[in-house]
Amino acid sequence: MAQTTGRTVGHDELATLKLLALEGAIEGQQKVSCSALAADLDASNQTASRRLQGLDDEGYVEREIVSDGQWVEITPAGESALRREYADYRRVFERDASIELAGFVTSGMGEGRHYISLPGYMEQFIDKLGYEPFAGTLNVDLTAESVRARAGVAALEPVQIEGWEDDERTYGPAYCYPATVASGDSIYEPAHVITPERTHHDEDQLEVIAPDKLRDELGLEDGDEVTVDVTER
Repeated sequence: MAQTTGRTVGHDELATLKLLALEGAIEGQQKVSCSALAADLDASNQTASRRLQGLDDEGYVEREIVSDGQWVEITPAGESALRREYADYRRVFERDASIELAGFVTSGMGEGRHYISLPGYMEQFIDKLGYEPFAGTLNVDLTAESVRARAGVAALEPVQIEGWEDDERTYGPAYCYPATVASGDSIYEPAHVITPERTHHDEDQLEVIAPDKLRDELGLEDGDEVTVDVTER
C-alpha cells in the first residue's frame, strides 16, 4: 500500500481522483490507460501519468501496473478527500448542509468529564454554545461508512473553543459542531459534537456534549445504535 508523503494534493489531482471515482475505482479496481485518462482530462499522456503518480504517492490510490495499462483503486484516504470536496460543494449549494453519522454507544475513558468541567472550557461553553454541558460526553463508535463520511465534518464551520492555560499546563482548543442525536423514535437537541485538537480517540469514535446526560435522556446503554446529524454553526 502506498504511504502518505505529506505532499499537498492540488485541484488537478483531485479532478483526476473524481474521474477515477466516476469510472468505478471507488468501488474496486478499474483498468485504466494513461491515453484514455489523458483524453478525459484534456491533457497529455505525461500529465495523466504524473497525476496518477501523485495520487499514488499521497496514498489516495493503489495501482498495479500491467503490460496494457494499470489497475487502479481509490483508497479510504482518497475517498475521504472526495467526501471533503463533496461537503464543500454542499456548503456552496445547500444552505443547511448536514452530515449524518451512525454508530453504537460505547463507554468512554472518563477524560471527557474532567476536561469539560474545567473553568477555562466551561465558561466558553456557556458563552458560545448557550448552555452548561453535562460533565461527561456520549461516546459513539462509528460504523465503517460513517467513519468515511466523517471527513466531511471538517468542511463545516464549527464553534471554536479557544485554548487556555493555568499555572500548571496549557490546554488546547476544541471545535464544536451543532448536532441532533436520535435513537429509535427519540430525538434530542441541542447537542454538539466536540473534536479536541488533542485527543486520544481515533477517527472512528465520536464525542457528543449536551446540557443533559444523553444516556438518561434517550435511555441509552452500551451497544445501542444512535444517529448523529451534524450541522454547522
